Amino acid sequence: MAADGEPTRLPRSFRWLLAAESASSVGTYVTLLALQTIVVVTLGGDSADTGLLSAARWLPYLVVGLLVGALVDRMRRRPVMIWSDAARALLLGFIPALWLLDALTLPALLVVVIVYGVATVVNDAASMAFLPRLVPGSALQAAHARIDTADAVAQAGGPALGGLVVRLVGAPFAVLVDAVASAFAAVAVARVRIDEPPPAGRRSVRGILADVGEGMRLVYRGTALTRLAIATHVWFAANAMLGVLIAPFALTTLGLDAGAFGLVLAAAGVGAVIGASITGRVGRRIGALPTVAACHALSALAVLVMIAAVLGASSPVVATVLLGAGQLLHGLAMGASNSHEMAYRQTRTPDEAQARVNITMRAANRAVIVAVAPIAGVAAVATGTLPMLGVAATLFAIAALVIALRR
Repeated sequence: MAADGEPTRLPRSFRWLLAAESASSVGTYVTLLALQTIVVVTLGGDSADTGLLSAARWLPYLVVGLLVGALVDRMRRRPVMIWSDAARALLLGFIPALWLLDALTLPALLVVVIVYGVATVVNDAASMAFLPRLVPGSALQAAHARIDTADAVAQAGGPALGGLVVRLVGAPFAVLVDAVASAFAAVAVARVRIDEPPPAGRRSVRGILADVGEGMRLVYRGTALTRLAIATHVWFAANAMLGVLIAPFALTTLGLDAGAFGLVLAAAGVGAVIGASITGRVGRRIGALPTVAACHALSALAVLVMIAAVLGASSPVVATVLLGAGQLLHGLAMGASNSHEMAYRQTRTPDEAQARVNITMRAANRAVIVAVAPIAGVAAVATGTLPMLGVAATLFAIAALVIALRR
């Protein structure tokens, strides 16, 4: 806080970081819709295939996440962000190239997604560790709320834009929107002015492995951070199931087209804008962790509303409205919870361990996705999407209870 009791103002350079994050968010949501459409429509895949896509997207966190976190803590974080964004822009160009060569198969797409995921792991580790260097601790929640709001706007507009681009040029070329966004993000981060401390000198394998272990101990040593981590892992299991099920549920079970599907996903962004705009006041009134618990409970309710869309399957308009309403509620919950989770985590982590602690939690979360997504896809093929959506709602409720019923 400032001396007069007002919240600490965000530094001017934060504007460039916000611009970079905003551009990346738009590109990510366009690509997410495009990849799902490629799998389901272009390649004729089903829920099992979208499960494999989700697993491939997050597998790098499981395989290299902890190591990346330890390495990034030894580096200046801004250059790492710049080069990883540039790498992501280049990698996305392979998807339309493969399609033009008539070589875009599911295995080829999964390989590109995995390599792209490695670059994303590096970028995430650096950006999560960079923000606490740029923004004072007293302003972290406000900074995250700004980023969440920008992400929510992107979530609202990105899928709709993605649906439009898919209609105009096809899903394989829609990912080029993300390529341009990643290139812009690299330029924007390069404009941020900050004096970072020199890299740590110790780089032995033993030292790096010790750093990995320290990051894990900081997260799982039985503190409130541990409880938050466990609840987040359960939440990610539920969200992984939802991510696998939503495309086949909308496109196949309900019979919506890509444009309507884009509008449904956009509704989550509208909700997230609302959530991010009110979360500061809610958090000041009831506290950070109770806010997170309430948001997870709201996500459980949101999935039940999505399930109700099947009642209007005979009417695309009714189905779209109900599915969109559920997405809006889920987006509101995410928009209101994330800034409190991130600020709570980062203000309790020393600077020299920021990348390790943040990527340890994110790697565990993505490991949950890698494990749950394929299982959810196969189970949905065997039992149908509705029962699995019910399981997702139950897991969201459990995540809320893990935090709410703390001792």
